[in-house]
Amino acid sequence: MNSRDVVLGRVRAALRSSAEAGPVPRDYRRTFPAADLDVLVDRLVDYKATVRRIGADEIAAVAAEIAGGTVVVPPGLPPSWHPSGALVDDDLTPDRIAGAAAVLTAAAVAVAETGTIVLDASPDQGRRIITLLPDVHIVVLRPDQVVASVPEAVARLDPTRPLTWISGPSATSDIELKRVEGVHGPRHLHVLLLTS
Repeated sequence: MNSRDVVLGRVRAALRSSAEAGPVPRDYRRTFPAADLDVLVDRLVDYKATVRRIGADEIAAVAAEIAGGTVVVPPGLPPSWHPSGALVDDDLTPDRIAGAAAVLTAAAVAVAETGTIVLDASPDQGRRIITLLPDVHIVVLRPDQVVASVPEAVARLDPTRPLTWISGPSATSDIELKRVEGVHGPRHLHVLLLTS
């Protein structure tokens, strides 16, 4: 008998003598405080995202200014948001997407307390690949999409959809704790928070 057999034998013996687990409580909080947009902005800025409060009629012009070049947009994004010369993702190749200066999408929800934006691949957000390859991701958020906490965001989301949770530009740290941006996604995140 080796050490592995001894350990597994003890685990099996413990499981035989343990009581059956009871039901898991599912009466989670169902009322939520109002979201504070200033908290969201503070968190996003802390994560090195750029936040601008603009009107809906300014989206195309501001996105063009930020991108400074070709912008990829998902097929369901409102046409009035498209910057001049936007490339609609009708199954663009990865090379065409990576060659764009930026991507412009909407969002499903944003969490104020964590500074997190969630995409769910809806038509106005598109395929995940379009938000990973360009160096700049521009996200449009309406104030009614901002919630206070993660439980409220989860309650609004469809768990069967592919969810992407974004907290600032793509970043990682190496063993020396040096922040490296753009390793697995865009290096720059711009959030356009609509005022109207």
